[in-house]
Amino acid sequence: MNYIGSKLSLLNFIGDTVDDVTNGTYSSVCDLFAGTGIVGRYFKKKGKKIIANDLQYYSYVLNRHYIGNNHPLMFSSLTDLDVPGIMISDNPIITICDYLSGLEGEPGFIYNNYCLGGSGERLYYSDENGKLCDAIRTKIESWMKNNKITEDEYYYLLCTLLESIDKVANTASVYGAFLKNLKESATKRMKLVPVELLPGKASSIVFNDDANVVAANNPVDVLYLDPPYNQRQYATNYHLLETIARYDTPEIHGKTGLREYSSQKSKYCARAKVKDVFDDLITHAKAKYIFLSYNNEGLLPIDEIRAIMSKRGKYGYVTKDYHRFKADGMREYSANSTVEYLHYVICDEQN
Repeated sequence: MNYIGSKLSLLNFIGDTVDDVTNGTYSSVCDLFAGTGIVGRYFKKKGKKIIANDLQYYSYVLNRHYIGNNHPLMFSSLTDLDVPGIMISDNPIITICDYLSGLEGEPGFIYNNYCLGGSGERLYYSDENGKLCDAIRTKIESWMKNNKITEDEYYYLLCTLLESIDKVANTASVYGAFLKNLKESATKRMKLVPVELLPGKASSIVFNDDANVVAANNPVDVLYLDPPYNQRQYATNYHLLETIARYDTPEIHGKTGLREYSSQKSKYCARAKVKDVFDDLITHAKAKYIFLSYNNEGLLPIDEIRAIMSKRGKYGYVTKDYHRFKADGMREYSANSTVEYLHYVICDEQN
């Protein structure tokens, strides 16, 4: 998934820095602003216990699978009546994804509001994919309500749907706007492609909560922070994934069909609030080591970051140039790359 602020290209840089600063003496990592879970997945593969959190529910769904699921999923409560061929399949996940991909589409909330054939106004998906998304999302929810699938299996399927529907979205990467005409990838019928299942520690936990609250109440060796850098709210840029994840038929408004998101506005996106909320986070975080990814164009200047983090112990930082995220090809950018700062503090004592 093409995601604002993704650290996919910086994983080795982050991992090597954490290993160097801690001398490898850590067993747990909290990915506090988890997004798609890229960083948490990286450390999970290294055998660490992971705590993942994000305020957005679609992010919780992704991390509930990637971080929260640790064992093979058998879908043993589904029968041949629910999914033809599942009882004799060597790989139930492939059988189920193929079955769901082959469902006949049905008009539902996504088609009615985000496809031309439904709303007549918005073109986030082709009519075919909008109806298919509704059919699949309804089927997954029905299975869960009727105890045909477990909670782990439910989030596996939701994660798979979110990643698959994103591949056929008619956008320039984010959902703040849709394209006037269907691009080539959006004309293809969606197919559910099974997502990766990572073995890991059963003690890993996933939250959908305020970052400061999670950091203050969950002791961890390494606390990794990747908060929003600027005023772009993730709730607006990924509102459609939020609606598909929740499937709660919200009231929507405006040209893009935004859902109400006041409870999901991040203080880290507000210039007047970010310093105080960051200070509170660092002050009360229960961690031995704190790492902060923040680029040179962020709302918080480096001298304020240094002053706040230094209160907890020995402070330092390393940097790396990387290509900026571009949501479209029409906007002008001051530079093609930015400088990523990885600030860290070795805490004098854990709160």
